[in-house]
Amino acid sequence: MAHKILIVDDEPDLESLVRQKFRRQVREGRYELTFAQNGKLALEKIAQDESIGMVLSDINMPVMDGLTLLSKLEELNRGLKTVIVSAYGDMKNIRTAMNRGAFDFVTKPVDYEDLEITIEKTLHAIEAIQLAQHQRQQLVSIQQELGVAARIQLSLMPNNFPAFPDRQDFELFAAMVPAKEVGGDFYDFFLIDEDHLAIIIGDVSGKGVPAAIFMAVARTLLRGTSLLNLPAGDCLTYANRALARQSDSEMFVTIFYAVLNTKTGELECSSAGHNPPYLFSTAGPRMLVPPRGPVLGVLDGVTYHTHELQLQSGDGILLYTDGVSEAANLADRTKYEFFSEQRIEACLRDNLNAAPADLVQAVFSSVRAYVGEAPQSDDMTVLAARYLG
Repeated sequence: MAHKILIVDDEPDLESLVRQKFRRQVREGRYELTFAQNGKLALEKIAQDESIGMVLSDINMPVMDGLTLLSKLEELNRGLKTVIVSAYGDMKNIRTAMNRGAFDFVTKPVDYEDLEITIEKTLHAIEAIQLAQHQRQQLVSIQQELGVAARIQLSLMPNNFPAFPDRQDFELFAAMVPAKEVGGDFYDFFLIDEDHLAIIIGDVSGKGVPAAIFMAVARTLLRGTSLLNLPAGDCLTYANRALARQSDSEMFVTIFYAVLNTKTGELECSSAGHNPPYLFSTAGPRMLVPPRGPVLGVLDGVTYHTHELQLQSGDGILLYTDGVSEAANLADRTKYEFFSEQRIEACLRDNLNAAPADLVQAVFSSVRAYVGEAPQSDDMTVLAARYLG
């Protein structure tokens, strides 16, 4: 695309001379030249043509001189680059021009080789600014799209609490804090039927948009599989088969999947490489370590097993992702120390009788207090559910 250059000078022969000197650049489509005889006419042309990017102006002209034109161009805030032409040795006006925003100057009598070099340098500066503006616009567009993606991602996860206000046999709460606009962590819960509550937490490898897309696929697949009313291990086996056969992105997801019988308190669960959750009761918290299979989406043909246990009224389960246990605090200037499972357990012990919402918030508060000013490096998700019988 040709650079449009406005040349402002009152010399009658200048236009034909400049066109002759730069005919090759015009013919090749690099320059597009336009002319004005004074500053006032130059301003009118600039107002009519937003594509003008460079102004080459004499200082001494009738009606409006070059220095006044410079001041007017600064007021326009159009980002125009201006090169001033002045008599050799006229340093006072040249200095004034540079102070008023001129990009460069050339002296009379004009050396056209030097003028071409100056024009090319000015155009390169314009191109750099245009590229930076384009990249900034792209960044703004990406940020806007990420904002939309973040809202879509959050809308995929249940976030209206209390989730089942009419149910008196269980209560639960969950929250996620992504490390970026969108992340790979997710949670889900839903009633398979009147008496069975599915609870899911997962962590996709990586972060950002690819992880969020993979998360959405894995979540949808697990939801559909859960409705088949299969044992927990069979659900993960089926989901893994589908993900491993269809995924070519080398991404994977850790999953902890559980189904609570809301009538009897029976809990069946299965783990695909996910952090072991905690069971908690009036007796205190303890880590639940069911047989753990590999992560989902990597190896086809893996069989996941179902672990069964009995909850009593008041017992609960706390699920979390490794962004919580591995939240880092810069203990000294050489290494990070993790929040750790031990601190999760301590937080549980201090909040055994808390409602799930208060328990989840207590965990996040403990993490924030521990990490201090250290940056968040991973998504953090916590889900707590209590069986009420």
